[in-house]
This record gives sequence, structure tokens and C-alpha cells, in this order.
Amino acid sequence: MQLSKMLWWILLSTILLFAACDDDDDEELLGNWVEMGAFEGIPRTDAVAFVIGDYAYIGTGYNGEEDERLRDFWRYDAANDSWREVAALPDEAPARNGAVAFSANGKGYVGTGYDGDNKLKDFWEFDPAKGDNGQWTQIADFPGTARYSAIGFGIDNHGYVGTGYDGNRLKDFYRYDASSGSWSQITSIGGSKRRDAAVFVLEGKAYVFTGVDNSEYVTDAWMYDPESDSWTEKREITSNTNDDESYDDDYSLAGSNVVAFTMDGCGYLTTGGAGYAGNSTWEYNPITDFWEEKTNFEGSSRSDALAFSINNTPYVATGNSSAYYFDDVWTFRPGEEQDDND
Repeated sequence: MQLSKMLWWILLSTILLFAACDDDDDEELLGNWVEMGAFEGIPRTDAVAFVIGDYAYIGTGYNGEEDERLRDFWRYDAANDSWREVAALPDEAPARNGAVAFSANGKGYVGTGYDGDNKLKDFWEFDPAKGDNGQWTQIADFPGTARYSAIGFGIDNHGYVGTGYDGNRLKDFYRYDASSGSWSQITSIGGSKRRDAAVFVLEGKAYVFTGVDNSEYVTDAWMYDPESDSWTEKREITSNTNDDESYDDDYSLAGSNVVAFTMDGCGYLTTGGAGYAGNSTWEYNPITDFWEEKTNFEGSSRSDALAFSINNTPYVATGNSSAYYFDDVWTFRPGEEQDDND
């Protein structure tokens, strides 16, 4: 009798163990994507966005028609989920895709890129307070080589531009002082050269991930501190590269044309991928240097989208998959379960 009871408990324990493993494997990821009103401009890819106050501004890009590039700009009012066309880049500014953008001192800045024939290094300042639709003014050219597929970000009253492609992959970086209107070269990013990387800013520091160097997707990750003008290497973003056994690195975030945004002190990467249009979404904790997978981006898989955050609310828009160009807009709620009815 005792033996029978023992066998019964062994069998029951085994069943429960397998059930627990199955529950872990089937556990749903957290995060809810909600579709907003569509972008009112032409569907496009490889555009730019910057945020000034309560508004985001989206423009430039490529729409796939006869190698046409774009110079129009649109303002997004998140509070009312509405769009309004504002001043386009002036005629003397080439239409472009693959440019960079940042905001500083209450103004937006757009420069570099590709016009279909030439790599560019011109830079333009947008002042939303001038006129009914804002006004563009040309500023000093970017001091590095003409390029596209670089990254740009703003911290305080400075803009930062680096990496990209000028015929070769690059790792140099430059800072723009919005107060003086001048550029200066700063310390280059460590590790790999790269193009088509992703960047977000948390607590006054920039984090750079992903990108491609020649035919290899880079896996090294870096944090930039503007106060010390120094780069610190973070954990690599691919499987089996970290010696810390407490770190679950059974994944790979390596790829290109990924977009980045921030919310509630965390950074996020989504869409893009390693040679394909993707939809995976990952959350980064800057305190632990750990990544956690979240619910996949709910729109169509895509590359070369754009992302921005307004008042701590993130948005992902536009992009392309093969010959299809998107104009949909999505917001993300990382603490909610996915609701397909939203």
C-alpha cells in the first residue's frame, strides 16, 4: 500500500512538472499595441521624426514611385490624434531619405541623407514659432563626410550625429550646439562601424544598438555620456555571448533598420530585423542592462519605420515591406496584455 501511494505521488509530481514547463513555454508576452489614426501624408519609408513640446513632426522619406524622394512635413497632435501639414523643406534643400533628425532648444533639425543620386551633408533648422506653418533655415553643414543611414539624437541643447554610410561604414560622431550654431567632433563610438543602427536616450545618456557592418549584423552595444564625452560598452545583443549565468541571453536582437523609443525609464526596439521586415519588440532596463521580450508589433512586419515619444507615450509609424509602403500609426502600452480588439 505504501509503495502504491509512493508511485501515485511520483506520477502526480511528474504530471505537475510537465504542466508547469508547458505553462512557461505557452506564457503570453506582455504589451498591447493600439492602432491610431493613419498618417495623412503619402505612405513612405526611411523618413525622419522629431518632437517639440506636445507635437511630433514627420517628413522626408521614399515612397517607391520612380525613385522619388520626399520633402514634405506633417505635425502630429497626439492629444487629438490629428495631423496637419506644415512647411516642407525649401526647394533648395534636396528631397531625401535616410536622413537624421533631432530636436534641441525648441527647434527641430534635419540633415544628411540620400537624394537618389548623391549622399548629403546639408542641415536645416525648423522653427515652429515662425509663421502659421513654421519655417526652415539652413544652418552649417554637417562637418563629417556626406552620408546616409546615420543616427541622430538630442540631449539638452545639443544634437548628436554619427555612424552611417559614405561609401564605407562609419563610427565617427559630431555634436551640434544649438545655442552657438556650431559643430564639433566628439569621441567616436567604440566597437564596430555601423549603418542603419538604432538609438534612444534615457536619463541624459544615449544607447546605440543594432546596425550592419559590411555583411555582418553588429552585436556590440554602447552607451554615450555627454558629460564625459565617453562611450561605455553594454551587454552584447546576441545569444551565448555573456558569461553571467544569471543572464538569460537565449535570443538575438541583431539586425538593422530597427526603430527605438522610450517610456517610463525603459528603452524599446521594434520592427526591422536581420535581412527581413520584422515585428519583434524588446524592452531594455538600463539599470540591469537586461532585455525582456514583449508582444510583437501588431501592425504588418516592416523595416525603416520611424518612432517617437510624446509626453512619455510612444508611437511607431510608416515603413515598408518589400514594395508595400505604410501610413499606419501605432502606440504601445508595455504593461498591458495584448487586446486584439483595440
